[in-house]
Amino acid sequence: MLGLSIRQLEVFVAVATTGGVRQAADQLHLTQPAISMALGELERQLGAALFDRERGRLRLNAQGAEQLPLAREILERLGDMQRRHRDAHGALEGELRIGASNTVGNYLVGELLGPITAQHPMVALHLTVDNTRDITRMLLDHTVDIACVEGPVHHAQLETLPWRNDALVVCAAPAHPLAQRARLQARDFADARWILRERGSATRSLTEQAMTALPPGRILLELGQIEAIKQAVIAGLGIACLPYAATLDAVATGRLRVLRTPFLQLDRRLSIVLHRSRYRGTLIEAFLHSLEIGTHAQD
Repeated sequence: MLGLSIRQLEVFVAVATTGGVRQAADQLHLTQPAISMALGELERQLGAALFDRERGRLRLNAQGAEQLPLAREILERLGDMQRRHRDAHGALEGELRIGASNTVGNYLVGELLGPITAQHPMVALHLTVDNTRDITRMLLDHTVDIACVEGPVHHAQLETLPWRNDALVVCAAPAHPLAQRARLQARDFADARWILRERGSATRSLTEQAMTALPPGRILLELGQIEAIKQAVIAGLGIACLPYAATLDAVATGRLRVLRTPFLQLDRRLSIVLHRSRYRGTLIEAFLHSLEIGTHAQD
C-alpha cells in the first residue's frame, strides 16, 4: 500500500501552484529542505517524477499534470469532511482561484465576486484577469479553479454554465463624423478606422464578426486593454466596439458617444466555465450558488 501523506499532497499542490520550492515553503510555513524532501518522497512513492528539473527550476510535466487534479480533489474532499463535522452555522473558509476575462475582471468584478464575499466573508478569493483564450488555458492547466469569460468556449474537457447577458456597443469621439449623423446605416462605415483588441480576446472575435456586416474598413491599432482602446477612441483616433459597462463613465461626461447600430449583432453571453475533471466541492458550489447558477451544462 502506498504510504502517501496529506503533507506530501499539500506540498505537491503548493509547488505546482506557486511554481517553486521557495514559494511553496512560504505558503506552507515550512523550510525549503522539508518541501524538497516531501516532494521527493511523493515521487518515490508514485514511481514517477512529477516535475521536470530545468536549471534549478521545477516545471510540471505530463505525469504531474495528470496527478494534480487528483491531489487537489483529495485535499478538498478532506476539507469538506472537516466542514461537515463543524457547526452548521460556522463560517465557510478556504481559497478559491477565479479566472476572469478582461471585461468581467475590470468592469463586472463587483457582480461576480460581491455575492460570494457577502455570503461567505471568510473565503479567500484570488482573481486572475486575462483574455478569454489565456483564461481558458489556465482552467485547462488547473491554474484556476473556475472561470468567467465573455467568449464562447468549446472544449471537451470544459463545462459551460450561463451567467448573464452582455453586449458590445460601437463608440466614437463626439466630434467623429459618424457621431454627427442622426441615423446611421451600414454603408456609412466604409473606410472607417477601427481600433481592436488583441487576438485571443472574445471582444476582438465579436468585433470582427460585426465588421463582416459592414463595408471594408481599416484596422488602425490593436491594443491589449479595453481602457487603452477607450482612450484612443476618445482622442479621435478611430472607432471601436467596447463593452457597454466600460463606456458608462465616458458617455456620462460627454467624452464618448455610443453609435446606434441596430444592423449589427453585438449581443453576447457571459459564462461560468469549469473543468470537467475538477472536483466540485463546497467552495465551488457556494460560488455557483451565490450567482444563482444551475448546474446544467451548456456545451
